[in-house]
Amino acid sequence: MRKKFCTAVVLAAGQGKRMGAKVAKQYLTIAGRPILAHALAAFEKSPLIDAIVLVVGDEGQISYCKKEIVDAYKFQKVDIITTGGKERYDSVWRALRAIRDGGQAHGGKNADGGLPASAREGFVFIHDGARPVVTQEILERCLDAAERYGACVAAMPVKDTIKIADEQGFTRYTPRRDLVWMMQTPQTFSFPLIYEAYRRMEEGRAQWEKEGLRITDDAMVVETFLERKVKLVKGSYENIKVTTPEDLKLAELFLGEEGQHFL
Repeated sequence: MRKKFCTAVVLAAGQGKRMGAKVAKQYLTIAGRPILAHALAAFEKSPLIDAIVLVVGDEGQISYCKKEIVDAYKFQKVDIITTGGKERYDSVWRALRAIRDGGQAHGGKNADGGLPASAREGFVFIHDGARPVVTQEILERCLDAAERYGACVAAMPVKDTIKIADEQGFTRYTPRRDLVWMMQTPQTFSFPLIYEAYRRMEEGRAQWEKEGLRITDDAMVVETFLERKVKLVKGSYENIKVTTPEDLKLAELFLGEEGQHFL
């Protein structure tokens, strides 16, 4: 029996201000290729992934990514390139609507809109374009968990003691270290589940914005608006998000000189 259709949403709309570079961090080069190209290559290479939706910052980046990344590296699975929104969750919502619509009016490259109807009944891997070291093993673990639980996120237990602070910067309490995990991506869901969570988020936007709720990842959307638990799946300590200049050196070390996804 064939698995359900799997779509990867790769987010590359961030500005990367902490990097201090003139270009967005996802376009900086490590191991001879842009960070974003390494992230896309992981999904292009995976037999689990049927299609990729790439979310970029603006209209100018659509043409740049198509020519300099998608065409240049011969990525065949990038079916949709669309622009994101102000916040991460806005970009994800835009991508989910593109999947729902089959890519129509969202940059679908094919005459039929880019994605089949089965994409709306399958699974979605939501991944940061600035995480270039995601492995095939992580993707496999995420899909296994998503098939079983409907919602999962790649994560790793913290190595250090964590302190919860008060508003004045003093320690309030120390959570049990064995229960504290660092969230990573991909965060993987059945499409109907994550779409409904985001639909409810959008529907109630005025209220939760008024209340000052800060939505930081997709798992939080599911937890908050569906009141559903999300399974933690082992990622990797090497699956870092490139945020600072120091991260560039680490990512290059983890990828190797040629880049593991291009071998």
